Amino acid sequence: MAGRLREPGGHEPRAVQKAFLLLEAVAQLGSGASARDISLLCGVPPATAYRLLNLLVADGFLVRTADLTGFALGRRTRELAGVATVEELAGELASEFRPVRAILDELRARVRFGIYAAAYTGDRVRLVDRDPDHELIRESAILTHLHASAIGKLLLSQRPELAPAGPLRPLTARTIIEPGTLAAELTEIRETGLAREVDEIRLGRSALAVPVRNAVGGVIGCLVAIGRTGRIRVNDGDLAHLLQTYAARAETETAADPDPAAPPTPDHQRPASREPQHTESRIPAHPTRRITRRPASG
Repeated sequence: MAGRLREPGGHEPRAVQKAFLLLEAVAQLGSGASARDISLLCGVPPATAYRLLNLLVADGFLVRTADLTGFALGRRTRELAGVATVEELAGELASEFRPVRAILDELRARVRFGIYAAAYTGDRVRLVDRDPDHELIRESAILTHLHASAIGKLLLSQRPELAPAGPLRPLTARTIIEPGTLAAELTEIRETGLAREVDEIRLGRSALAVPVRNAVGGVIGCLVAIGRTGRIRVNDGDLAHLLQTYAARAETETAADPDPAAPPTPDHQRPASREPQHTESRIPAHPTRRITRRPASG
C-alpha cells in the first residue's frame, strides 16, 4: 500500500510561504533583482532570504543573472505560470495602460537604443514591455529607487509624496540625492513632460522618458529610451519628439479599448489632443527597412 504524503511540520509551512513571497518579489522587481532588494520587499531576514533563494535556484524556480548579481524567474516558474503574455499581464493593471507591441516594435526599428514601456499602478512602477534586443541590467534598481531613474522621476513628478522620507540613496556618484535639486528637477519634468537620467542608476547608462496618459489626462505610464551615455543624448529634441509621437499613439490605442466598467467621459471634460506640436514629422509613416541595432550593455 502506498504510503501517505508526509504532512509538513515544524517551520516548514512558514518556509513555503516565504518561498512564495520571494518568487512573487522577483516577478514584481523583474529580472536582475538583488537578494537585498528581494529581502527588503518581502520583509524576510537577509540570511533566510539568501538561503531560500539558493534553494529556489537549485530547484529551477529561479535563475541567477549572467553577472551573478541578481535573480530572475526560472523555467519551472514560467511553466507553472503558463508563460503569460505581455498583453495578459497588462490586462491585470489598474492603470489601464496596455502597450501595443506593434507600436513599440515600430519605434524600436527607428532607433539604436532599448525601448521599454512602464505602467504606474498606484505607488508602483512595473515594466510591461521589455526590449528583446537589449538586456536591462539593474532593472530592480529602476523599480525600487524612483529618484534615480527617468522612469521613476516621471512618476515622482506626478506623485511627489512617494519620495523617500529619509536620505536618498546614491546608486552612483551621479545620483541626485539633494532634496532641493531633485524637487527642482521634478518641477521641470511636470512642465516639460520629459524625464532624464544620466549615469544615475548605472555609470555609462542614460535614459529619456515621456508620459503616456489616459483619456482624462492622468499619467498612467511612460515610454523610455535607454542607452549608453554619450550614444543616447537625453537633450536630443528629435528623440524626444519621436518618443512623444509614439506615446500619443499608445494613448490612442489605450483609449480605443476603454474599461467597460468605467462611466463615459463627457465631451467637455476630455483633454485636448496631446499630439506633439510639430505637425511636420520627419518620421516616415511606414518604414522601408529595419535599422540594424547594436545590443547595449545597459
